[in-house]
Amino acid sequence: KIYLFSNSLMKKKITSISGVTLIEILIGVVISVIMMAAMFTSYQAVNNTYSQVIDRAKISQTGRDIIGMLVRDIRMAGFKYFDDTTKSPSNYVPILITKSSGSGCDKLELTYGDRIYDANKTPSITFVTYKITYECKASKIIDKKTKTTINAFGIYKSKSKWDGSQWVAPSSSTDDLIYKDELIVDHVQDLIFIPIDEKGKIISPPPKTLNDSNKIKIVDIAFTTRSQREFFRKAKKRDLRSLGVKSSKGYTDKFLRDSIVVSAHTRNMGLQ
Repeated sequence: KIYLFSNSLMKKKITSISGVTLIEILIGVVISVIMMAAMFTSYQAVNNTYSQVIDRAKISQTGRDIIGMLVRDIRMAGFKYFDDTTKSPSNYVPILITKSSGSGCDKLELTYGDRIYDANKTPSITFVTYKITYECKASKIIDKKTKTTINAFGIYKSKSKWDGSQWVAPSSSTDDLIYKDELIVDHVQDLIFIPIDEKGKIISPPPKTLNDSNKIKIVDIAFTTRSQREFFRKAKKRDLRSLGVKSSKGYTDKFLRDSIVVSAHTRNMGLQ
């Protein structure tokens, strides 16, 4: 069979085919761009929040690690074996706190006795006196934006040994247990030590002699560190507090600062 279609019928079918106009395509593109921008903004916000949580956790963990080290060493201060008859330093002070005169951190020196066992020597046990020193020094880290060192400190730890007449440095000793200026943490903002007597009163100024040092029963520690990267979106002045007291230090920047305050009991003081 042969079917014949008129021109009018063909035109009608062609014009009845539906399609998408240019305006509709442009509207679709605009909607897609808006959705992609919204999704990217949401992702960026979530990612920034996650980074902040990670930074805060790192700061908190660093603070707990340093405080744990300080508390352990403070508890060792003044320890000495009962059968240790070796000569102690004439200026022997188990806990010596040197308060900062400027914007730096306090210096802490802890002295205690120990013994070394060596089966190949006679006698096999040797008594020795060690001194641990915690000291802050200006940070050497360079800020990528300002091209200058950051406004923070690094805590350095040293351990020396008394040889009967003087404190021996690592360079002049074969003892592997002593060392000099080992960096243990950076980005430190403040480190404060406050000696407390048996009545709970602050000993001020900190003791400088053996008898006065033996009165220290507790050492309050305030440790403040700051984030390595900018934490807040806007820079504004934030005051620094230590041991419940507002410090004279104030910072106008975007960094997070976290403080930890603990009390370390000096269990060996007064036993000499």
